Amino acid sequence: MTQQHNLDSLKKAAALKAVEFVRDGMVVGLGTGSTANHMVVALGEKVRAGMRLRGVPTSAETAALAKKSGITLIDADNRWEIDVAIDGADQVDPDFNLIKGGGGALLKEKIVAASARQFIVLVDHTKQVPVLGGSFPLPIEVIPFGWGSTAREIEALTKSRVTLRERNGAPFKTEAGNVIVDVHLARIDQPRDLEIALNQIPGIVETGLFVGRTNILIIGTPQGVQTQHAPRL
Repeated sequence: MTQQHNLDSLKKAAALKAVEFVRDGMVVGLGTGSTANHMVVALGEKVRAGMRLRGVPTSAETAALAKKSGITLIDADNRWEIDVAIDGADQVDPDFNLIKGGGGALLKEKIVAASARQFIVLVDHTKQVPVLGGSFPLPIEVIPFGWGSTAREIEALTKSRVTLRERNGAPFKTEAGNVIVDVHLARIDQPRDLEIALNQIPGIVETGLFVGRTNILIIGTPQGVQTQHAPRL
């Protein structure tokens, strides 16, 4: 079994565990990315088996998969009451803080996570890190107007290299029409402080730091699926 195939099976195992937290009649926030896709498909199977639920997708990609899976979607303009949001992450530290946004959907993902009564995060074991940063850059969504100046402010604050995300030789555009800059930080020792400081910079729409939002962490490991509950503060 190749490592990639093996990791995919671990993601799927974590997703199957996560959908156990979904009850009949719930409104579910549907994350974006390879791990979240497994969760959407698994929820579709529950719907076909008779479960009633409605979904709030965090990207057009997730919305398309959810429709294909038979999940009823709620109008994006609604003032939702989301029972549980389930999503993946690019990194998770021992305090359940996350870096998200590798797929470029961090803005909708954070809105949905913040709107949910419970936020469940699925990862395979390779996403666990002792400290955020290092191997994975921090994505930040910024408006295109003056993005270079915004990037310069971020560089000054973080003392780190900031690069504009590109796809096929052109700036990557988010679904909201913004661009993403990736901040290459050696380590993020104080994610909460950094998130607060970044949000003071004009032009930043949202950061890929998800601090203090995770309620349950589900990890697919070669030894099986682990479920960890965030300590109550």
